[in-house]
Amino acid sequence: MGVTGEKFQLGTVGALSLSVVSSVSIVICNKALMSSLGFTFATTLTSWHLLVTFCSLHVALCMKLFEHKPFDARTVMGFGVLNGISIGLLNLSLGFNSVGFYQMTKLAIIPCTVILETLFFRKKFSRNIQLSLSVLLFGVGVATVTDLQLNAVGSVLSLLAIITTCIAQIMTNTIQKKFKVSSTQLLYQSCPYQALTLFIIGPFLDGFLTNQNVFAFDYTPQVLFFIVLSCLISVSVNFSTFLVIGKTSPVTYQVLGHLKTCLVLAFGYVLLHDPFSWRNILGILIAVIGMVSYSYFCTKEAPPKPTEASPQLNQVKENESDPLISDSLSTAENGGSAGNDEPLKVPMWSSKYSKA
Repeated sequence: MGVTGEKFQLGTVGALSLSVVSSVSIVICNKALMSSLGFTFATTLTSWHLLVTFCSLHVALCMKLFEHKPFDARTVMGFGVLNGISIGLLNLSLGFNSVGFYQMTKLAIIPCTVILETLFFRKKFSRNIQLSLSVLLFGVGVATVTDLQLNAVGSVLSLLAIITTCIAQIMTNTIQKKFKVSSTQLLYQSCPYQALTLFIIGPFLDGFLTNQNVFAFDYTPQVLFFIVLSCLISVSVNFSTFLVIGKTSPVTYQVLGHLKTCLVLAFGYVLLHDPFSWRNILGILIAVIGMVSYSYFCTKEAPPKPTEASPQLNQVKENESDPLISDSLSTAENGGSAGNDEPLKVPMWSSKYSKA
Protein backbone atom coordinates (compact mmCIF):
# COMPACT_ATOMS: atom_id res chain seq x y z
CA MET A 1 0.00 0.00 0.00
CA GLY A 2 1.33 3.42 -0.91
CA VAL A 3 1.36 6.69 0.93
CA THR A 4 -2.19 7.50 -0.13
CA GLY A 5 -3.57 4.28 1.31
CA GLU A 6 -1.76 4.78 4.61
CA LYS A 7 -3.06 8.34 4.92
CA PHE A 8 -6.57 7.12 4.20
CA GLN A 9 -6.37 4.45 6.89
CA LEU A 10 -5.02 6.91 9.43
CA GLY A 11 -7.99 9.10 8.49
CA THR A 12 -10.37 6.26 9.30
CA VAL A 13 -8.70 5.59 12.65
CA GLY A 14 -8.79 9.33 13.40
CA ALA A 15 -12.53 9.45 12.60
CA LEU A 16 -13.19 6.49 14.91
CA SER A 17 -11.13 8.08 17.69
CA LEU A 18 -12.88 11.45 17.31
CA SER A 19 -16.26 9.72 17.45
CA VAL A 20 -15.41 7.84 20.66
CA VAL A 21 -13.89 10.81 22.49
CA SER A 22 -16.60 13.31 21.52
CA SER A 23 -19.50 10.93 22.18
CA VAL A 24 -18.24 9.84 25.60
CA SER A 25 -17.62 13.49 26.48
CA ILE A 26 -21.11 14.61 25.49
CA VAL A 27 -22.76 11.75 27.39
CA ILE A 28 -20.90 12.71 30.57
CA CYS A 29 -21.73 16.40 30.00
CA ASN A 30 -25.40 15.68 29.31
CA LYS A 31 -25.67 13.34 32.26
CA ALA A 32 -24.47 16.13 34.52
CA LEU A 33 -26.91 18.53 32.82
CA MET A 34 -29.90 16.21 33.07
CA SER A 35 -29.28 14.22 36.25
CA SER A 36 -27.61 16.85 38.42
CA LEU A 37 -29.17 20.09 37.12
CA GLY A 38 -32.60 18.74 36.14
CA PHE A 39 -32.56 19.86 32.50
CA THR A 40 -34.33 16.83 31.00
CA PHE A 41 -35.40 18.31 27.65
CA ALA A 42 -33.36 15.94 25.46
CA THR A 43 -35.12 16.44 22.12
CA THR A 44 -35.04 20.24 22.34
CA LEU A 45 -31.38 20.09 23.35
CA THR A 46 -30.66 17.97 20.26
CA SER A 47 -32.26 20.63 18.03
CA TRP A 48 -29.90 23.20 19.57
CA HIS A 49 -26.99 20.83 18.94
CA LEU A 50 -27.86 20.63 15.26
CA LEU A 51 -28.38 24.38 14.98
CA VAL A 52 -24.94 25.06 16.46
CA THR A 53 -23.44 22.40 14.19
CA PHE A 54 -24.96 24.08 11.11
CA CYS A 55 -23.71 27.53 12.20
CA SER A 56 -20.21 26.11 12.79
CA LEU A 57 -20.18 24.48 9.36
CA HIS A 58 -21.45 27.69 7.74
CA VAL A 59 -18.54 29.59 9.29
CA ALA A 60 -16.19 26.88 7.99
CA LEU A 61 -17.74 27.24 4.54
CA CYS A 62 -17.23 31.03 4.61
CA MET A 63 -13.59 30.38 5.53
CA LYS A 64 -13.43 28.03 2.51
CA LEU A 65 -12.49 25.03 4.67
CA PHE A 66 -14.76 22.86 2.53
CA GLU A 67 -16.66 23.21 -0.75
CA HIS A 68 -20.46 23.45 -0.91
CA LYS A 69 -21.77 20.78 -3.28
CA PRO A 70 -25.56 20.95 -3.78
CA PHE A 71 -27.33 17.79 -4.92
CA ASP A 72 -30.87 16.36 -5.01
CA ALA A 73 -32.86 18.65 -2.68
CA ARG A 74 -35.66 16.13 -2.12
CA THR A 75 -33.17 13.50 -1.00
CA VAL A 76 -31.53 15.91 1.44
CA MET A 77 -34.88 17.04 2.86
CA GLY A 78 -36.18 13.49 3.26
CA PHE A 79 -32.93 12.37 4.85
CA GLY A 80 -32.88 15.29 7.30
CA VAL A 81 -36.51 14.87 8.34
CA LEU A 82 -36.07 11.09 8.74
CA ASN A 83 -33.07 11.63 11.02
CA GLY A 84 -35.07 14.06 13.14
CA ILE A 85 -38.01 11.64 13.38
CA SER A 86 -35.73 8.75 14.38
CA ILE A 87 -34.30 10.78 17.27
CA GLY A 88 -37.79 11.74 18.42
CA LEU A 89 -38.94 8.11 18.27
CA LEU A 90 -35.93 6.94 20.29
CA ASN A 91 -36.72 9.51 22.97
CA LEU A 92 -40.39 8.48 22.95
CA SER A 93 -39.32 4.85 23.23
CA LEU A 94 -37.38 5.64 26.38
CA GLY A 95 -40.35 7.57 27.73
CA PHE A 96 -42.80 4.67 27.26
CA ASN A 97 -40.44 1.79 28.11
CA SER A 98 -38.15 0.79 30.93
CA VAL A 99 -34.42 1.57 30.62
CA GLY A 100 -33.72 -2.13 30.10
CA PHE A 101 -36.16 -2.42 27.19
CA TYR A 102 -34.76 0.80 25.70
CA GLN A 103 -31.26 -0.72 25.78
CA MET A 104 -32.66 -3.80 24.01
CA THR A 105 -34.05 -1.44 21.38
CA LYS A 106 -30.57 -0.02 20.84
CA LEU A 107 -29.08 -3.51 20.64
CA ALA A 108 -31.64 -4.52 17.99
CA ILE A 109 -30.34 -1.86 15.59
CA ILE A 110 -27.31 -3.96 14.56
CA PRO A 111 -29.18 -7.14 13.51
CA CYS A 112 -31.85 -5.00 11.84
CA THR A 113 -29.17 -3.13 9.86
CA VAL A 114 -27.54 -6.42 8.84
CA ILE A 115 -30.91 -7.77 7.63
CA LEU A 116 -31.75 -4.61 5.67
CA GLU A 117 -28.33 -4.42 4.01
CA THR A 118 -28.48 -8.13 3.17
CA LEU A 119 -31.98 -7.91 1.67
CA PHE A 120 -31.78 -4.61 -0.20
CA PHE A 121 -28.05 -4.11 -0.87
CA ARG A 122 -27.04 -7.78 -1.16
CA LYS A 123 -24.19 -7.34 1.27
CA LYS A 124 -22.70 -10.50 2.69
CA PHE A 125 -21.69 -10.91 6.32
CA SER A 126 -19.63 -14.04 6.98
CA ARG A 127 -20.48 -16.47 9.74
CA ASN A 128 -17.43 -15.30 11.72
CA ILE A 129 -18.58 -11.67 11.58
CA GLN A 130 -22.14 -12.66 12.54
CA LEU A 131 -20.77 -14.63 15.50
CA SER A 132 -18.59 -11.68 16.58
CA LEU A 133 -21.59 -9.34 16.46
CA SER A 134 -23.61 -11.84 18.52
CA VAL A 135 -20.88 -11.95 21.19
CA LEU A 136 -20.74 -8.15 21.22
CA LEU A 137 -24.51 -7.78 21.60
CA PHE A 138 -24.62 -10.41 24.34
CA GLY A 139 -21.87 -8.62 26.28
CA VAL A 140 -23.50 -5.20 26.01
CA GLY A 141 -26.82 -6.76 26.99
CA VAL A 142 -25.30 -8.32 30.10
CA ALA A 143 -23.70 -4.99 31.04
CA THR A 144 -26.67 -2.69 30.45
CA VAL A 145 -30.02 -4.51 30.37
CA THR A 146 -31.53 -4.77 33.84
CA ASP A 147 -35.27 -5.15 33.28
CA LEU A 148 -37.62 -5.88 30.40
CA GLN A 149 -41.02 -4.39 31.12
CA LEU A 150 -43.15 -4.63 27.98
CA ASN A 151 -46.17 -2.61 26.86
CA ALA A 152 -47.95 -2.37 23.51
CA VAL A 153 -47.38 1.35 22.82
CA GLY A 154 -43.73 1.21 23.90
CA SER A 155 -43.09 -1.85 21.74
CA VAL A 156 -44.56 -0.18 18.63
CA LEU A 157 -42.52 2.99 19.25
CA SER A 158 -39.36 0.92 19.71
CA LEU A 159 -39.99 -0.95 16.45
CA LEU A 160 -40.50 2.33 14.57
CA ALA A 161 -37.37 3.80 16.21
CA ILE A 162 -35.28 0.79 15.15
CA ILE A 163 -36.50 0.89 11.54
CA THR A 164 -36.08 4.66 11.08
CA THR A 165 -32.65 4.67 12.74
CA CYS A 166 -31.40 1.81 10.56
CA ILE A 167 -32.69 3.42 7.37
CA ALA A 168 -31.24 6.83 8.30
CA GLN A 169 -27.80 5.37 9.01
CA ILE A 170 -27.80 3.29 5.84
CA MET A 171 -28.81 6.42 3.89
CA THR A 172 -25.92 8.33 5.48
CA ASN A 173 -23.54 5.86 3.87
CA THR A 174 -25.28 5.37 0.53
CA ILE A 175 -25.94 9.07 -0.14
CA GLN A 176 -22.25 9.90 0.29
CA LYS A 177 -21.33 7.15 -2.18
CA LYS A 178 -24.11 7.80 -4.70
CA PHE A 179 -23.74 11.58 -4.95
CA LYS A 180 -19.98 11.58 -4.23
CA VAL A 181 -20.31 14.09 -1.39
CA SER A 182 -18.19 14.23 1.74
CA SER A 183 -19.52 13.79 5.26
CA THR A 184 -19.13 17.54 5.83
CA GLN A 185 -21.12 18.44 2.70
CA LEU A 186 -23.94 16.05 3.60
CA LEU A 187 -24.08 17.20 7.22
CA TYR A 188 -24.12 20.88 6.20
CA GLN A 189 -27.07 20.42 3.84
CA SER A 190 -29.13 18.10 6.05
CA CYS A 191 -28.58 19.87 9.39
CA PRO A 192 -31.23 22.59 8.87
CA TYR A 193 -33.95 20.01 8.16
CA GLN A 194 -32.96 17.89 11.17
CA ALA A 195 -32.80 20.93 13.44
CA LEU A 196 -36.13 22.32 12.20
CA THR A 197 -37.88 18.95 12.65
CA LEU A 198 -36.65 18.59 16.23
CA PHE A 199 -37.17 22.27 17.05
CA ILE A 200 -40.85 21.92 16.11
CA ILE A 201 -41.56 18.62 17.86
CA GLY A 202 -39.01 18.99 20.68
CA PRO A 203 -40.89 21.26 23.13
CA PHE A 204 -44.11 19.26 22.72
CA LEU A 205 -42.35 15.91 23.02
CA ASP A 206 -40.26 16.98 26.02
CA GLY A 207 -43.32 18.53 27.68
CA PHE A 208 -45.26 15.30 27.20
CA LEU A 209 -42.45 13.16 28.64
CA THR A 210 -41.42 15.42 31.54
CA ASN A 211 -44.56 17.45 32.32
CA GLN A 212 -42.38 20.58 32.22
CA ASN A 213 -42.08 23.56 29.90
CA VAL A 214 -38.63 23.98 28.39
CA PHE A 215 -39.21 27.74 28.01
CA ALA A 216 -40.19 28.13 31.68
CA PHE A 217 -37.11 26.35 33.01
CA ASP A 218 -34.80 28.22 35.41
CA TYR A 219 -31.71 28.82 33.28
CA THR A 220 -29.03 29.43 35.90
CA PRO A 221 -25.45 30.30 34.84
CA GLN A 222 -24.41 26.71 35.60
CA VAL A 223 -27.17 25.29 33.41
CA LEU A 224 -26.30 27.69 30.57
CA PHE A 225 -22.61 26.72 30.85
CA PHE A 226 -23.36 23.02 30.43
CA ILE A 227 -25.83 23.69 27.59
CA VAL A 228 -23.20 25.70 25.69
CA LEU A 229 -20.54 23.06 26.41
CA SER A 230 -22.89 20.30 25.23
CA CYS A 231 -23.65 22.22 22.01
CA LEU A 232 -19.95 22.76 21.29
CA ILE A 233 -19.12 19.08 21.83
CA SER A 234 -22.08 18.12 19.62
CA VAL A 235 -20.34 19.67 16.61
CA SER A 236 -17.66 16.95 16.86
CA VAL A 237 -20.28 14.28 17.60
CA ASN A 238 -22.42 15.06 14.54
CA PHE A 239 -19.43 15.51 12.25
CA SER A 240 -17.72 12.29 13.38
CA THR A 241 -20.99 10.33 13.04
CA PHE A 242 -21.28 11.16 9.34
CA LEU A 243 -17.53 10.72 8.88
CA VAL A 244 -17.42 7.24 10.44
CA ILE A 245 -20.50 5.92 8.61
CA GLY A 246 -19.17 7.27 5.33
CA LYS A 247 -15.68 5.82 5.82
CA THR A 248 -16.82 2.46 7.17
CA SER A 249 -20.40 1.17 7.33
CA PRO A 250 -23.58 1.54 9.41
CA VAL A 251 -22.85 -1.77 11.18
CA THR A 252 -19.33 -0.66 12.15
CA TYR A 253 -20.77 2.61 13.46
CA GLN A 254 -23.19 0.68 15.67
CA VAL A 255 -20.34 -1.50 16.94
CA LEU A 256 -18.48 1.69 17.76
CA GLY A 257 -21.58 2.96 19.55
CA HIS A 258 -21.56 -0.04 21.88
CA LEU A 259 -17.87 0.56 22.59
CA LYS A 260 -18.90 4.06 23.68
CA THR A 261 -21.56 2.55 25.94
CA CYS A 262 -18.92 0.42 27.68
CA LEU A 263 -16.62 3.41 28.05
CA VAL A 264 -19.46 5.54 29.45
CA LEU A 265 -20.17 2.85 32.05
CA ALA A 266 -16.49 2.78 33.03
CA PHE A 267 -16.09 6.57 33.11
CA GLY A 268 -19.36 6.91 35.01
CA TYR A 269 -17.96 4.64 37.70
CA VAL A 270 -14.57 6.41 37.86
CA LEU A 271 -15.69 10.05 37.52
CA LEU A 272 -19.29 10.10 38.74
CA HIS A 273 -19.11 7.15 41.17
CA ASP A 274 -22.04 5.37 39.54
CA PRO A 275 -22.88 1.89 40.86
CA PHE A 276 -20.76 -0.79 39.18
CA SER A 277 -21.25 -4.54 39.64
CA TRP A 278 -19.58 -7.76 38.54
CA ARG A 279 -22.28 -8.00 35.88
CA ASN A 280 -21.16 -4.70 34.33
CA ILE A 281 -17.53 -5.84 34.35
CA LEU A 282 -18.34 -9.26 32.84
CA GLY A 283 -20.55 -7.71 30.15
CA ILE A 284 -17.91 -5.16 29.16
CA LEU A 285 -15.24 -7.88 28.89
CA ILE A 286 -17.49 -10.03 26.69
CA ALA A 287 -18.35 -7.00 24.54
CA VAL A 288 -14.66 -6.15 24.08
CA ILE A 289 -14.00 -9.74 22.94
CA GLY A 290 -16.79 -9.34 20.38
CA MET A 291 -15.39 -5.99 19.16
CA VAL A 292 -11.84 -7.32 18.80
CA SER A 293 -13.01 -10.43 16.94
CA TYR A 294 -15.25 -8.30 14.69
CA SER A 295 -12.28 -6.11 13.80
CA TYR A 296 -10.02 -9.13 13.25
CA PHE A 297 -12.38 -10.92 10.89
CA CYS A 298 -13.22 -7.71 9.00
CA THR A 299 -9.51 -7.10 8.43
CA LYS A 300 -8.86 -10.72 7.50
CA GLU A 301 -11.77 -10.96 5.06
CA ALA A 302 -11.38 -7.55 3.41
CA PRO A 303 -10.30 -7.82 -0.24
CA PRO A 304 -6.78 -6.53 -0.99
CA LYS A 305 -6.65 -2.94 -2.21
CA PRO A 306 -5.44 -2.45 -5.83
CA THR A 307 -1.92 -1.03 -5.81
CA GLU A 308 -2.51 1.53 -8.58
CA ALA A 309 -6.11 2.50 -7.86
CA SER A 310 -6.77 6.23 -7.81
CA PRO A 311 -7.45 7.93 -4.45
CA GLN A 312 -10.86 9.09 -5.69
CA LEU A 313 -11.89 5.55 -6.58
CA ASN A 314 -10.79 4.25 -3.20
CA GLN A 315 -12.88 6.85 -1.43
CA VAL A 316 -15.99 6.13 -3.50
CA LYS A 317 -15.82 2.33 -3.23
CA GLU A 318 -17.90 1.06 -0.35
CA ASN A 319 -16.43 -1.42 2.07
CA GLU A 320 -19.01 -3.82 3.42
CA SER A 321 -17.01 -4.87 6.45
CA ASP A 322 -14.54 -2.22 7.58
CA PRO A 323 -12.85 -2.97 10.91
CA LEU A 324 -13.51 -1.00 14.06
CA ILE A 325 -9.98 -1.43 15.37
CA SER A 326 -7.04 -2.02 13.06
CA ASP A 327 -3.28 -1.75 12.79
CA SER A 328 -2.29 1.47 11.05
CA LEU A 329 0.18 -0.48 8.87
CA SER A 330 -2.39 -3.09 7.76
CA THR A 331 -2.83 -3.35 4.00
CA ALA A 332 -6.23 -5.04 4.13
CA GLU A 333 -8.55 -2.15 5.06
CA ASN A 334 -10.91 -0.74 2.45
CA GLY A 335 -13.50 2.05 2.59
CA GLY A 336 -14.61 5.52 1.71
CA SER A 337 -15.54 8.90 4.88
CA ALA A 338 -22.25 11.12 12.47
CA GLY A 339 -28.20 11.47 19.19
CA ASN A 340 -27.53 10.05 21.05
CA ASP A 341 -25.50 7.74 21.39
CA GLU A 342 -24.50 5.56 24.02
CA PRO A 343 -27.16 6.53 26.50
CA LEU A 344 -27.19 5.40 30.08
CA LYS A 345 -30.52 6.58 31.47
CA VAL A 346 -31.10 9.47 29.11
CA PRO A 347 -32.11 9.52 25.43
CA MET A 348 -29.86 9.77 22.42
CA TRP A 349 -28.53 13.26 21.66
CA SER A 350 -27.24 13.17 18.17
CA SER A 351 -28.34 12.22 14.76
CA LYS A 352 -26.75 9.32 15.58
CA TYR A 353 -26.86 9.05 18.00
CA SER A 354 -27.24 11.16 18.72
CA LYS A 355 -27.00 9.06 18.76
CA ALA A 356 -23.68 9.90 22.09
